[in-house]
Formats: sequence, structure tokens, C-alpha cells
Amino acid sequence: MRGTTDSSESDTVTTTFRDLGVLPEICDALERAGITTPFAIQEMTLSVALMGTDLIGQARTGTGKTLAFGIPVLQRSVAPTDPAYADMPQGKPQALIVAPTRELALQVSSDLSLASKDMGLRVLTVYGGVGYEPQLEALESGVDIVVGTPGRLIDLANRRSLDLSHVHALVLDEADEMLDLGFLPDVITLISKTPETRQTMLFSATMPAAIVSLARVHMRHPMNIRAESSYENATVPATAQFIYQAHDLDKTEIIGKVLQAEDADKMIVFTRTKRQAQRVAEDLEERGFKASPLHGDMAQVAREKALAKFREDKIQVLVCTDVAARGIDVRGVSHVVNYTCPEDDKTYVHRIGRTGRAGASGTAITFVDWADLHRWKMINKALDLPFDSPQETYSTSPHLFHDQGIPEGTKGRVVDPAPVEKKERAPREGSRDGSRDRRRSGGQGGQGGQGGQGGGQAASSGETSGDAPRRRNRSRRRTRGGQPAGGALAAGSTD
Repeated sequence: MRGTTDSSESDTVTTTFRDLGVLPEICDALERAGITTPFAIQEMTLSVALMGTDLIGQARTGTGKTLAFGIPVLQRSVAPTDPAYADMPQGKPQALIVAPTRELALQVSSDLSLASKDMGLRVLTVYGGVGYEPQLEALESGVDIVVGTPGRLIDLANRRSLDLSHVHALVLDEADEMLDLGFLPDVITLISKTPETRQTMLFSATMPAAIVSLARVHMRHPMNIRAESSYENATVPATAQFIYQAHDLDKTEIIGKVLQAEDADKMIVFTRTKRQAQRVAEDLEERGFKASPLHGDMAQVAREKALAKFREDKIQVLVCTDVAARGIDVRGVSHVVNYTCPEDDKTYVHRIGRTGRAGASGTAITFVDWADLHRWKMINKALDLPFDSPQETYSTSPHLFHDQGIPEGTKGRVVDPAPVEKKERAPREGSRDGSRDRRRSGGQGGQGGQGGQGGGQAASSGETSGDAPRRRNRSRRRTRGGQPAGGALAAGSTD
């Protein structure tokens, strides 16, 4: 590693993107979106990246990494309208950005498109789960920057539709997540398809040994830039953290009350399984909250639609699994709830990083089941948090109302459950009606038989109905002390 920059050494003087040498076209586009002042990782990265130097950016999630690498990629790319483009291979990608998930790839593309609006650069997003045709057509028409997930990128490269031999900038975003998801071999394959003279930028919240090894082999004397001194401090400082030991059957009621807290806006709920995400989302909807699941069993179109509605404030709650939620960058998320205890400290950091983004404050609530206490203690120790013994909490606990600013008397639902109960009763009423119909059919001596299997069922019903009086008559004869029953009684007199 050639050098190290730490946030403790950075100035507190306010700096703008223009001060850092960013092109006016990019600054104008960012200013229209209300972005004028760079965050720490951006300020420290841009001066290095704009020179074409390889770098490793280490920063917690939500600190503005996308523009830290996006601006250099855009600024060092040549637009098709630029005369210099005539000397380059027409329509071949100049930059490649690799992301671990579809959602993150879409988010990166959105930020790049925003910043390059006045430059005329063509940005293409490629990922699995959708058809090849639109992506193939775009590549054939010509693109300047490609953002994608490893699997689909390799598929397109193997089809010889994606030519990476002219890439001058390669970005590996959330490299530790790609390692966790098993994409490291695919990433190495993609790197081998790019020129050795490229600029390589690697961004990661953590630096496990495999990522360090990747950097040593495939990067040329990279500059190491850290936005915080260590991973142990990687939790977002502006996020208030609450750890509750809660019962599974009471968790949704608690969430419903938190959604009505004084500072509640949008919420992301993390679950361990896809089935759990679906169930919790449906339960919240039944309680009157606008909620949607987001998990791997959903079609890509449905996932994108749910995320778009969440961004547009059309839904308040997104209930996600970890894989589906990686890379989600949505403003206005006031609360993150870990419905289940995260698997490890890295997962915890990534989950709660969905709130408190870009300088905003946020609230992170973690539910710990009794069986997960040991797991939480390990997370707490790894991150040096002060929550070694989570407080036992129920939806009626006074400290819950105090902690979260929930008005007294708030219930965990905003609609009356009566309509749902009516829907549930309808099949039972229909079933009783059907039973009466069958009894009436049986009372006619089995005349309801209509041939085939249905006739057999009707006949069987008639036999059963006919047996009942005979059993009653035999029972009456047995209760007369051995005396034979009279004709009227034998015929089945009633009580």
C-alpha cells in the first residue's frame, strides 16, 4: 500500500465539489439535485481518483461511496459528442462497475445518470432475473459505462456481446459483500477481461484477508483511504440503537406501535427467511400499514416496483431478507428493525446502515429471541456495544413507549380487524350451508345421486342418513328391560 489517509487528519473547512476540480457539467447536475458539499470519503477520494490512481476506499455504508468513485469514472470518460471520442473504439464500454446485488447496481446507475445528465454519457445496468434482449440491444447500440452484477456480466462477456478490452476504469463496489455471496471467482474472471493499464478502485466496508489478497494481485500500488479508523467503529454514529429481548408473537404489535412514533417516517424490517418476510408484510398490511415484502422469491419486476413505491413514499414499510436488501439506498428511512437477530456483526452493521444515511439521524431496533441471546452477545462484544443484556420488552412495556416516543394508548394497528374477520367467516358459513344442502339431499333418501363419482357420494350420504334412525330404534328397544317395543316406538317416536 502506498499511503494511508485517515479522517482524523482531514480539515473541517467546508469544501465544494468545484473546489476539488470536478467538471462544471457534473457540479451543475449535482447542484440541481441539492448536492453541493462532499462527504468525508468523497473529499478524500476525489483528489486521488481524478489522477487515475488505484485506490481502496474503506467506509461504512451510507457515507456517499457511489459519488466517490462515480465522479472520477464520469470525469475520465469521453462522451460520444466529444471530438476525442473519434479516436476510441465506437460504442465500447470505457468503464465497468461491479456490484453484488441488482438493487445496488440500479442505485449506482441512478446516481451516475444523475451526475452525468449534462455530459451525454450512456450508462447501462445489467443484472440477472430479466430478459437478455434489452441489454443486448443496448450493448449493440453502444454504451460508455456498464454497471452490473457478476453473473450477468460474465454471461454477456461469454456471448461476446460485452467487450471489456477497452475499459480504462474498473470499480468493485461492496467487495466484502461479493466475497460473502461467493462472487469472488466471477470478479477475478471479469478483471482478467480488462486491460492491465486500467485504473482499479475497490470499495469495501470491511477488509477481510481475501479482499486484501485480491488488491495485492490485481491493483497497482493502491492508495488506501479510510473514512473511519476501524471497522469496530463502523456503525453509524447518528443512529440510535435499541436492543430488545422480545417474544416472536409480540414483535409485529411492537412494530405497529413504533410506526406511529413521533419521528417515524419510512421503515425497513429485516427478517431471516423469505417466508418470514412475506408473513410480516402481510400482517402489517392487515393492521392498516402500507407495507411490501422484498425477497428472492419475488420476480425482479415486482422487486423493482416495491422499491420504487418505497422511494416515492407510496409504501411506508419494506420487509426484506438480507440478500434482497443489500445496496438499498433510500432517503427518509427513519427506522430499521431487525425482526430477527442478525447472523453476525457484519450483517448487523450493514442492516442498520440503511438508516442514518448521508448525515441524517435514524433509529435501529433489534429484537433478540431467547434462543439468540448467545449470538447477540458475540455481536455486542465484536462491535464493543453497551447492550450485553437486552432488556425484556413487550408491546405494553412502559420503557418501549418512552424509548421510541410512542404516544400513550397507541395500538399496533390503525384499522379495525372486523373486515378481515368477516372474510375469514365467509368460507365457514358457506361450509355450513353446504352441510345443510347435503343433509337435505340425504333426507330425500339419497335421490340426489347424479351418476359417476358425485352419485356415489350422494348415495353414501343417503345410506349414512338412513342408518341413524335404525341405530336409535335399536337403542330404544334395548332400554325397555327386555320387553319388546310397541309399533309406535319401533317406528321411531321422538322425544
